[in-house]
Amino acid sequence: MFALRGFKCLSSLLPLLCAQHRCAGVLVAIVALPAVGSAPVSEPLYVKNLSPVAGLFGLPSQRAAQATPHGEWTVDLHGSLANHYVNESNDTQYLNLDGETGRLALELRYGFIDNWDLQLEVPWLDQSGGDLDGVIDDWHDFWGMSDGGRSGVPRDVLDYRYISAQGGFLMQDDASGIGDVSVAVSHAFYRDDNSTVSAALGYKFGTGDDDEFLGSGADDEFLGSGADDAYLAVRFSGAQMSDLPLSWHGQVGYLRAGDSNVLEGLQEQNLWFAGLAMDWRVAQNWSVIAQLDSHAAPLDSTLTGVGDDAVMATVGTRWYFAPQWSVDISVVEDIRVETAPDVTFQASLRYRSSMSK
Repeated sequence: MFALRGFKCLSSLLPLLCAQHRCAGVLVAIVALPAVGSAPVSEPLYVKNLSPVAGLFGLPSQRAAQATPHGEWTVDLHGSLANHYVNESNDTQYLNLDGETGRLALELRYGFIDNWDLQLEVPWLDQSGGDLDGVIDDWHDFWGMSDGGRSGVPRDVLDYRYISAQGGFLMQDDASGIGDVSVAVSHAFYRDDNSTVSAALGYKFGTGDDDEFLGSGADDEFLGSGADDAYLAVRFSGAQMSDLPLSWHGQVGYLRAGDSNVLEGLQEQNLWFAGLAMDWRVAQNWSVIAQLDSHAAPLDSTLTGVGDDAVMATVGTRWYFAPQWSVDISVVEDIRVETAPDVTFQASLRYRSSMSK
């Protein structure tokens, strides 16, 4: 919990730094640091939709199509802090998502044979009223932006609720604990000098408490081949076919969601997902990454926040600060408004036991 609180403090400073026009100076000072060694294989940013409802589903984040080399392993620690505010209704439904989600995830990969790797992810989540409402309100005021009504409600309050004829949910008490653990196996079935294509089969266990929005309370399976009982993601990674220092990544897939107790009678069970990322190596040990992630609506609803397909845009930077080590800093926005958190601040620390590409 100390790590989550520390991440919240760091995240709350970012908008203020930008508002005072200091970000450029900070970035210039950091970029001026000396380069360290050679960089490992390119990788997309780790992005999850942490909206309280969408976050219950086992939608996989993007990753490089290359498998971890045989006998090698990777360790990643991902931290995310998302602020939510959605309030909408119609004649038959009412939705209010007001709160903050903190998430830490330990991700391990091991190359158990050539072109094959196994991945394990163990998350920890914190659902609370949070601390960022005032910062975000000030940010909107500074730029004269619409706040969607968030300034008219009490700050830093947790209130997740949905009411419909088919059922609903209500959560107003802070909660934290382990989320849904997931495993996946990936196989790079095509490789040439510039590109790789892989397929990943995965499973999410319902280890999180769904009443506290820490997990779905159900096991999910996803498979891009269209099977009813498994999950598959097809991924590609490749270098730009020119002198530009660009790498591209993408994924498409299908999720068959298990039955969630808290979303009983409401949820969709057949969800597609897709993503595209561009990694621009601006210096030997620096990358700037732009990324799009999208997925199908989590609920059968006419309300935008839970019934429309989600689209998120992420911009971030990666610093390879030591051999085999790198750190990512990024910001995620809901470019299809209300289908994802208003803003998500993210950081990832990555270790690679091999520098092989």
